[in-house]
Amino acid sequence: MKSIKIIILFVLTSFSINAQQKISVEEIYTGTFRAKGMDELQAMKNTNQYTVLNSDRATRSQQIDLYDYATLKKVSTLIDSKNFKDLSDGIDSYTFSTDEKQILIANNTNPIFRHSFTADYFLYNLASKALTKIFEQVQEPTFSPDGTKIGFAKENNLFIYDIASKQVAQVTFDGKKNEIINGITDWVYEEEFAFVRAFDWSADSKKIGFIRFDESAVPEFTMNIYKKDLYPTVETFKYPKAGEKNAVVSLHIYEVNSKSKKDINLGNYSDFYIARMKWTNDANILSVQVLNRHQDNLDLIFIDGTSGSARVVMNEKDNAYIDVTDNLTFLKDNSFIWTSEKDGYNHIYFYDKTGKLKNQVTKGNWEVTAYYGFDEKTKTVFYQSVENGSTVRDVYKISLDGKSKTKLSQQSGTNDATFSPDYSYFINTYSSAIQPTTYTLNNSKDGKLVQSIVSNEALSEKLKKYNLPIKEFFELTTEKGNKLNAWIIKPKDFDTAKKYPVFMYQYSGPGSQQVTNSWLDTDDYWFMSLTQQGYIVACVDGRGTGFKGASFKKLTQKELGKYEVEDQIDAAKVIGNYSYVDKTRIGIFGWSYGGFMASNCILKGADVFKMAIAVAPVTNWRFYDSIYTERYMQTPQENASGYDNNSPINFADKLKGNFLLIHGTADDNVHFQNSMQFIEALVQANKQFDWAVYPDKNHGIYGGKTRIQLFNKMTNFIKEKL
Repeated sequence: MKSIKIIILFVLTSFSINAQQKISVEEIYTGTFRAKGMDELQAMKNTNQYTVLNSDRATRSQQIDLYDYATLKKVSTLIDSKNFKDLSDGIDSYTFSTDEKQILIANNTNPIFRHSFTADYFLYNLASKALTKIFEQVQEPTFSPDGTKIGFAKENNLFIYDIASKQVAQVTFDGKKNEIINGITDWVYEEEFAFVRAFDWSADSKKIGFIRFDESAVPEFTMNIYKKDLYPTVETFKYPKAGEKNAVVSLHIYEVNSKSKKDINLGNYSDFYIARMKWTNDANILSVQVLNRHQDNLDLIFIDGTSGSARVVMNEKDNAYIDVTDNLTFLKDNSFIWTSEKDGYNHIYFYDKTGKLKNQVTKGNWEVTAYYGFDEKTKTVFYQSVENGSTVRDVYKISLDGKSKTKLSQQSGTNDATFSPDYSYFINTYSSAIQPTTYTLNNSKDGKLVQSIVSNEALSEKLKKYNLPIKEFFELTTEKGNKLNAWIIKPKDFDTAKKYPVFMYQYSGPGSQQVTNSWLDTDDYWFMSLTQQGYIVACVDGRGTGFKGASFKKLTQKELGKYEVEDQIDAAKVIGNYSYVDKTRIGIFGWSYGGFMASNCILKGADVFKMAIAVAPVTNWRFYDSIYTERYMQTPQENASGYDNNSPINFADKLKGNFLLIHGTADDNVHFQNSMQFIEALVQANKQFDWAVYPDKNHGIYGGKTRIQLFNKMTNFIKEKL
C-alpha cells in the first residue's frame, strides 16, 4: 500500500511539472503574450470624452472612436479608414485641433531615429467628413491654436500651411542636411532631451518660436548600409561625441502676418543647450530653458515676443546635474507649476508669474514620478508618486497649498492615470508582477472604481497552461551595507535541496529602474523560459538607479560604471551564498548601458561571474554622445580618469569567463565602433570569446525574425556556458 502511495505521488508530481507548458522564444517575439491595450488613448479638451484608435481585423481597418467618460459608452466613430481609399494603409497616429473640429491623421510613417519620423498627413474635417491629403513625408505638423494654420518641417526648413487657402508659406530657407536644421532637433537633442519638434505656436496664433541648429562644425559619423546591393551605401550624420563640438543653437520668433523673423539674444551664454521651449498662456511671452554644457545650471527665461527682450525668472543649480522634464505647466494667470529635485527628492513647486516661489506642493522622502495636471476650479494638482515604495506607483491629488492629499489608486503595483478634461474621472492603467494590465474608470473624488474597461482576462487564461513562476521582490543588502531593490524568479519546481545556476539581468543606467512591480515585458517571458530550463533569474538595481532620491541616483557622478559594477559584483556574492545557489555558475546580461555593465562585470568580477552577454554596449565613454555622457562625466578633457577607469575596452586582459558580444552594424546610438574596438582589444589580449553581428540593425536589433534568432542564440549560449 505504501509503494502505491509513492507511485501516485510520483505521477501527480510529474504531471504538475509536465503541465507547465514550455515558453518558446518564437512565441515571445511573435506577440503570443501581448496584452490588450487602449491604443492612442487621448482625453478630449472641450468635452468630457476620450478617443481610442481601434482596429477591425475582419475589414482590416482602423477607427478613431469617441467615448464618454461618465458611461464609457461609445458616442460615435469619428472616422473609419475603410471608408477612405487614401487610408488603406491605416492610421498610424492622430492629433486634434484646439477646437477639436479637425484631425490630422498620419500614415505611411518612416522612422528616422528613435523618436523622429516622416509621414504622409491627411486633414479630416469632422463636420463635413472631408478627408484631404495635405502633406507627403513631413515632420511634426502642428495646428495653430486658432485652427486656421498648420506649422510643419520638411528637409530642415520650417513651413506654414494655411487651411482655408491651401497655400504654403516658407518660414526658413537655409535648411541643409548635416549643416542647418530649423524647427526640428538634431540627433543628440532628440536622443538625450527626448523631443523632436523645436517650434511652438503662440496662444494667439500670430507667432512661432523656433530653435535653429547650426551643426556644420559638428563631427560626422558614417555607417555602411549593406542591404542586398552590390555596393554598400554610406549613411552620414552629425554626432557630437563627448568633449567634441555641439551644434550652435539659436532662438527665433517668426511673425506670421508680417512674415518677419526676430533673432533672440538669450544673454551671455556660451556652449549652451536650449533644452525646452514653450509659449506661456500670455501670447506675448515665450519660455525657454537654458542649460550650460555641464548641465548643472538651468535658467528658465521669459522672452517678450514683441521686443525680443529676455529675462531669467528662475534659476536652479545642482552639484551633479539637473534633469529636464516636461512638467512645466502655466496656469491661467501665467503662474506656473514646476518639478525639481532641489530638496533631494523630485517634488512639485508652485511659482507666481514673476518666478517667485509661492509654495512647495509635495514634500517627503519620496519622488513624484509623473505630473498629470491642475484643476483650476478646485485648485487641485494630480500626480503619480512612489510614496508607498520605490518599486510601486500610485496616483494622488493634492491642493495647490499642499493640503488635502488623497490617494486615488486602490491596488498595489503600478498605477497610471488619464484624466477627463474636468478632472471628475480618470482611466486608471494598473498592473503588477502577477496582474496583466487592466484599464478601469475611476472617480477622482476618492478614486473608487466606476467600471472596468479592459481586463486582459483572456491573457490571464492563456497563461494558466504555462504555470508561470512568481517574481519575488526583496531588498538585498550587500556586505558593504548598501540596500538595493531586487527581484528573483525561481523555477516552478524549485527545490531548496538543489544548487541552481543564476542568470542576472540589469540595466543600471543613471535614474533607470528595472525592479518594478508591474506586468511582464517581453524579456520577462524570456527569463521565465530560462527558469523552465533550470535557471534562477535575478535582477538588482544598484546605486545610480532612480526613484530613491537624488543622493542615491547621483552618487555615480563622474565615475559611471564604478559603483554600479561594484554593486552587481557584491549582489552576485550575496546571491551566491544562498544555500540553493551554485556560486560557481553565475552569469550576467545587459543591453546598451546594461551591456556596458555586463562587459565590466565579466572583466572586473572575473572570479564571480562565469559568463556574460553584452548587447550593443558602450565600451569606451569617449565614443558616446556629448549630452548624455557629459551630464554624468563632464568632458574627457576634464575627467580623463573617470572615462578610462570604467571603460571595458581598457580591461580586456582581465577576461576569464565566457563572453558573448552582440551588436548591430547600423546602430546610430551606441556605434558599432564600440564593439569593433573592444573586439580588437580582446584579440590583442589573446582572449577567446564569442560575438554576433546583425547587419543593418540599429540599437534595438529587430525586424523580421531577428529577435527570434538573437534570443535563441543567447539561450543556447547560456545553456552551453552556464
